[in-house]
Amino acid sequence: MPKVGMQPIRRQQLIDATIRTIARVGYSETTVSKIAAEARLSVGIISHYFGGKQSLLEASMARLLFELHDTFLQRLAQASDPRSRLSAIVATNFVADQYQPDIVRAWLSFWAQVPFSPQLRRLQRIYNRRLLSNLAFELRGLVRPEAVREGAEVLASLIDGFWLRTTVGDEAPDLDRIRGQVEHSINLYVAANRG
Repeated sequence: MPKVGMQPIRRQQLIDATIRTIARVGYSETTVSKIAAEARLSVGIISHYFGGKQSLLEASMARLLFELHDTFLQRLAQASDPRSRLSAIVATNFVADQYQPDIVRAWLSFWAQVPFSPQLRRLQRIYNRRLLSNLAFELRGLVRPEAVREGAEVLASLIDGFWLRTTVGDEAPDLDRIRGQVEHSINLYVAANRG
């Protein structure tokens, strides 16, 4: 019988092992047995805690999204106006913790599976809506009303574009440079569309 309180520990071990396994062998080659071996746990434990591979993969993406959102809330608490809150969004999306090689490869693998998995698509939709909503909310205080939606879409595309470019590149991303470029783009957009 498992010890009381072991469930969150085991679940996290399996999620961490899933991310490492995806980073090492890719999404399509990730199997329950490879995840279990990476976690140094039995195959049956995955079934016990997640019911199977797909649920574990979904839980892993959900965990990454939760960590990203938690980081955003921490940064948002330190921001005092719309422009600094936009900077908090940018900083959150290019934080070093999320840019670890294993995590970046896992994100890319999850994104590639979104068209084929209703649950991953739902999680991606939540992320997209949240990002657009947060960007639009802060832009409302900075630009004309008719420029808010377009600005949010452009900035979200810029953030996602940098993620994609850096995940498939050979060099380690220069996060300070990326954040600076996105910040510069925000400044240009705000200046051109000031309310």
